[in-house]
Amino acid sequence: MKEDFLHYIWKFQRFSNPLVTTKGECVEVASVGMQNQLSGPDFLNAKLTIGNQLWIGNIEIHIRASDWFLHKHETDTNYDAVILHVVWEEDVEVYGRDNNPLPTVELSKIISEELLIQYQRFEFSENSWIPCEKIVDLPKPVLLSNWLERLFVQRLENKSLLIEQLLKKSNNDWEAVLFQLLAKGFGLNNNGDAFLHWAQSFPFSILRKLWHDSQDVAALFFGQAGMLEDDIEEGFYQSLKAKYTYIKHKYQLNLGSKNQFQFYGLRPHNFPTIRLAQLTALYSAHKTIFSMLTGSISLKEVYDVFDVEVDSFWNEHYTFSKASKKRTKRLTQNFVDLLLINVIIPIKFTLYKAKNEDKNDELFQLITGVSPEKNTIVNKFKEIGLKSKNALETQALIELKNNYCAKKRCLQCAIGHKVLNN
Repeated sequence: MKEDFLHYIWKFQRFSNPLVTTKGECVEVASVGMQNQLSGPDFLNAKLTIGNQLWIGNIEIHIRASDWFLHKHETDTNYDAVILHVVWEEDVEVYGRDNNPLPTVELSKIISEELLIQYQRFEFSENSWIPCEKIVDLPKPVLLSNWLERLFVQRLENKSLLIEQLLKKSNNDWEAVLFQLLAKGFGLNNNGDAFLHWAQSFPFSILRKLWHDSQDVAALFFGQAGMLEDDIEEGFYQSLKAKYTYIKHKYQLNLGSKNQFQFYGLRPHNFPTIRLAQLTALYSAHKTIFSMLTGSISLKEVYDVFDVEVDSFWNEHYTFSKASKKRTKRLTQNFVDLLLINVIIPIKFTLYKAKNEDKNDELFQLITGVSPEKNTIVNKFKEIGLKSKNALETQALIELKNNYCAKKRCLQCAIGHKVLNN
């Protein structure tokens, strides 16, 4: 038995018998109160009648009544306004500061066996992928849609934590943070952290000074990545190397290390060299990329922003040292979709939050136009009947799995609530 189950019972008044105190007094609940997520009593400003007396005050909930003393509530003035003690088991009598017995309700005697069995199926589902895997019962479409939207916003809130950290480090330079996030996105899972570290290895102000010349941008990018330190005779390579030598000296840059980037196991179009070439093309083509991506923008306009061409050298190379069959190296729509999900929409969300602007509907419209992601979590939910129609829903399901199912927060989940209510 856990306290959050007792909170659920009280909040939703899931009693199978009339509510009475252990002294036999009838309890009529006009308001369960507001659930308190901070320290202090569990529900605040409840309104109820005990016997013939109307009370307005707080509710405290425990597994055992003796937990009142275990938690030292008897000496804490925050609990002076408790009007009802809700417990699973009354193992001792509890007194208020006025030395009168505190009215107590014992839940173990007034909830149905069916509800307890359903809860135990959640709690003891050790071998299931999610606790309700074998008993999942989806809410009505409108309720499910609302729940998925809430989960998506929670996922954005979690992603905004990194953005806020980067803003703090960069003195609220939003353009610099967008660049760092895009770099991380271009690195994908294998090289994301390495690309973020690389993007932080030089002041963004230097890029602002150089982006009028794509060759200078390329020299800065590849040079800081430690990829211009070899002895390669190819003309393009030598040109970038000479430019970087000048840039490095002029701006007193510290050289990065190419060993931070992983090539092994990657498909050639995901090589760090190709991703850096594409990032070079993006920042050479657009001098106002921040305003373009954080303004009111349609999905097609986002795709247009990323429709850039790399230097012709890269159409016949995947690395500096070896030529390959000619092939264009444009960013695919699937790749841009990942940037939308992981960079563009999160930074727009964080920017709107900083401005105290509620523009979630705009973000919903953008993300629902993106195709659903394909990954293990999404596929497993599909197997148990929860099929995603778009990226909002796949992001919501990732949040659901990681922060609800994996932590067995079934009582805070709309799907878990639906199962318990059946």
